[in-house]
Amino acid sequence: MNNETKLAPAMQAAATEIYLIDADTLLLVDVNQAARQNLGHDLARLNAMTPLDLAPALDRAELEGLLASLGPEVGAQVSLATRFLRADGSRYPIKLCFLRILRDGRSLFLAIGDDQSLAHAASTALQQYQARFNAVVDHTPGLVYQFVLHPDGSSAFPYLSEGCGALLGLSVSELQQDPTRFPELILPEDGKSYQDAMLASKANGSAWNWEGRIRINDTWNDVKWINLRATPSPLDGGGMQWDGIMTNITASKLEQEETRRSRARLAELTEHIEQVKEQERTRIAREIHDDLGGNLTAIKMALAMLAARLPQEKVLQEKADYLDSLVDRTIEAVHRISLDLRPSTLDLGIVAALEWQAREFEKQMGIACVVRIDGAADGQEIEGELDPDRASALFRIFQEALTNIAKHAHATRVTVTLRRQRQHLTLSICDNGRGITPADRVKPHSFGLRGMSERARALGGTLNLSPAPGGGTMVVVKIRLQSELTRA
Repeated sequence: MNNETKLAPAMQAAATEIYLIDADTLLLVDVNQAARQNLGHDLARLNAMTPLDLAPALDRAELEGLLASLGPEVGAQVSLATRFLRADGSRYPIKLCFLRILRDGRSLFLAIGDDQSLAHAASTALQQYQARFNAVVDHTPGLVYQFVLHPDGSSAFPYLSEGCGALLGLSVSELQQDPTRFPELILPEDGKSYQDAMLASKANGSAWNWEGRIRINDTWNDVKWINLRATPSPLDGGGMQWDGIMTNITASKLEQEETRRSRARLAELTEHIEQVKEQERTRIAREIHDDLGGNLTAIKMALAMLAARLPQEKVLQEKADYLDSLVDRTIEAVHRISLDLRPSTLDLGIVAALEWQAREFEKQMGIACVVRIDGAADGQEIEGELDPDRASALFRIFQEALTNIAKHAHATRVTVTLRRQRQHLTLSICDNGRGITPADRVKPHSFGLRGMSERARALGGTLNLSPAPGGGTMVVVKIRLQSELTRA
């Protein structure tokens, strides 16, 4: 092999595989160092081989036809992709570019080979990644999507998973061709919150989280609740892209609504039961006071008349005195039971009832109890705006709060404040005891606190427990006055 039929030094040193091929026999005339190292053959072995030996899968007629297409002109080129066989039996993908050249009147082909192993491996890895991504997306409940908002206000969905049809009733192509069809699905009453959430996410760069309703079939009025969660990424030129997922949350929303209705019905039932209990207590208290109290008074009077006519015998006088004392104790018990069932002071209004209960608590428990009535809540000003049932419920909350203080607080002083603040009436009960702990709030049998909270809720108000200034516990009940409820 003379120098004219050898590769130039620059080609010999090139990192790309380069082959010099005889145009008539297709034998490899010369092969550069990069090709020899990749194939694992020495030059002597390669000189006895053709491209067909290196690429067993390549058809001779196909190769010859491809090379013939170059024609006689020097400089024309054609390409093909195949797989070369190494000396160790391994194969690798290669892309060959053939050029016709002349050397000393000899017709040759120059083949430049590009090893495609790395590109092929990257392509295979990308395909595997894409397959895994598609598998995850296809098994994700809902719709995985990309949404772009352009600076001019137009929008686009560059990517939509196949869940689009099931969730939105639109195919991927339909929504990509006309992105405005998505906001058209949103119910008018939820449209503003959708726009506000999107613009807030764009302005702040924060996550876009929105829940709302869409109607995907006007004929059947098929309404769904969807949750949209997406992460924003700014685009060049002032646009914004969100990557996220939409899911169907109709079932959970219906469950929440049913739970809300159940709680509302339970609250109504609780309120009704409390009203019935209060009415029954009032009835029993009045019957005890009127019937038993009247009968006991008549018995005492009759007993006094009989005692006056008894012979002056010590034993008989002692028996008469004992019966008179027993009747007195029974009258006191009837009076006490009647007051426990329903204090008669409630008929005089909530202010009088609170003051009476505070005095009774102080007398029975030995704990100082101070009641403060703000000027706006004093006198008859609020009595016409607080019907008997609501006054009784507020009074029972007060009683339960005092009971809890007596049982658990170890307090020496209780301060009660009744305050009117425009349309609300606020009752605060503050003690200087040991305070309430988080564990006390969640005790399984803490029915007192639950009962107070339920009564406040039934009144359309709130009940809050918090540490009192300087130690202890503060219970604050806030309800709306009846006149305001009527206007509302």
